[in-house]
Amino acid sequence: MRTAPRRLMAWRRPEAFSNAEARAWPLCPVPSGLLQRPAMEKWSLMTITVLLALTVRWAVSLGSYSGAGKPPMYGDYEAQRHWQEVTYNLPIRQWYFNTSDNNLLYWGLDYPPLTAYHSFLCAYVAKLINPDWIALHTSRGYESQSHKLFMRTTVFVADLLIYIPAVILYCCSLKETSPKKKVSSALCILLYPGLILIDHGHFQYNSVSLGFALWGVLCLSYDWDLLGSVAFCLALNYKQMELYHSLPFFCYLLGKCFKKGLKGKGLLLLIKLAGIVVASFAVCWLPFCTDVEQIMQVLRRLFPIDRGLFEDKVANFWCSLSVLIKIKDVASSQTQLKLSFAVTFLSLLPTCIKLTVQPSLRGFKLALISSALSFFLFSFQVHEKSILLASVPVCLIMNEIPFMATWFLLVSTFSMLPLLLKDGLLLAYVVTTLAFLSACVASFAIFEKTSAKDLQLKPFSLALRGYVSWLKLFPKMVRNLFLLSVTLMGVLSVMSAAVHPPQRFPDLFPVSVSSISCLHFLFFWVYFNVILHWDSTNSKNLKKIS
Repeated sequence: MRTAPRRLMAWRRPEAFSNAEARAWPLCPVPSGLLQRPAMEKWSLMTITVLLALTVRWAVSLGSYSGAGKPPMYGDYEAQRHWQEVTYNLPIRQWYFNTSDNNLLYWGLDYPPLTAYHSFLCAYVAKLINPDWIALHTSRGYESQSHKLFMRTTVFVADLLIYIPAVILYCCSLKETSPKKKVSSALCILLYPGLILIDHGHFQYNSVSLGFALWGVLCLSYDWDLLGSVAFCLALNYKQMELYHSLPFFCYLLGKCFKKGLKGKGLLLLIKLAGIVVASFAVCWLPFCTDVEQIMQVLRRLFPIDRGLFEDKVANFWCSLSVLIKIKDVASSQTQLKLSFAVTFLSLLPTCIKLTVQPSLRGFKLALISSALSFFLFSFQVHEKSILLASVPVCLIMNEIPFMATWFLLVSTFSMLPLLLKDGLLLAYVVTTLAFLSACVASFAIFEKTSAKDLQLKPFSLALRGYVSWLKLFPKMVRNLFLLSVTLMGVLSVMSAAVHPPQRFPDLFPVSVSSISCLHFLFFWVYFNVILHWDSTNSKNLKKIS
């Protein structure tokens, strides 16, 4: 019975065989290397993708940076350089204290210990190249082409070692995804302009903390819960803003412990997780644990509540509300703190409960987005760059909901426009944004994926089918809203860059950018919460149970 199929198959070209057929018919004349060809092609494309991403990063780094040639405080570039100066020349006990050698009013260190250790490592290399770059006191405001090259290289190397490998491995780990889609996802994530412009343009090291957080997500996707916990502890000990992601990590792991049973394997896992978290924090904070005052001073530097509810024109709820109600004048600082805490907690509560009761990897990724957006929109003392903490989790669902992910990432970049213009990064902003949009359209055909099913809204639409009649028109409405949104962002970008605001309203364009971006983020916050709480997977499970 097997003779005839073999004779028929012999007339086919070797390249026509699938891998499954080749394994089923070992006598077929299929070259041995053919089975590895798809994998080789995928890694070749991944390599090209990484090289393209690195080229874009380096091209952006050739431009200006925060505070370039603007004494006396300069900007974030000088802050990072000054931290290298402080950590290299002063003993650890003085890093976070105000002394004659460490004026905290001049870019005092206000990030966790891992950032300080990273600054010390960079300073050690800088000392070998040119000691003047980190000389105590005399190096303040140091600017030169060689030093700029060094500083840019430190960001480039950190990105290459931590963030980019995590992105590539995450995309390769995607299940039920073709090799082409894996490469496309990696390309779009690595070309996300917001992170590139802030780290390689404005000048920061967000790729380190976000990279560690992404390593944590990757480990949890393989059930390596202890390694994932260590990775997230490293992220949190590098930048305290990773608290935006802390509740989803906590609730997801706690939910897994409950699912395993707190009288057996679940209890053992909970004890292991608690132990590894305590050990990770102990290692990071060990040099500062000599006395209580040291610890308290570091914490005071990490959480400066005296700065107020918000700074500059950030695209969150409180800043946008202040256009109508001057909340800083109406309420005291303590009242603002309590109010922001209450609103943030209430906005997070349903997500935390959902993830704890029904822990799933997909729900975990959606919870990371929801949590970060809640913190960004409603919490105390938010910076415009904090939107990156919501943007990177959105990148993780690029292959699942490409239309909404692309839209969100465009808005998140646009929301930082006033900061980018201040840094002289207009050209880089325009080019990287257009490149990212082109990559998303070409890779995912986003305009063809706007149905309720494509947007993960089918369970929600079924629940409202008898109450809302316009859901049939939803795909067309979403496309029109997207085009209107992109047009509005483009017009405001041009006006912000080329038109002088009226003297009566000098902040007209920054306020417009922040307010419009805030409205978008509120819409996305509702959207991601809807698909999280009407998860089709959980709906199927509930039907089976009933």
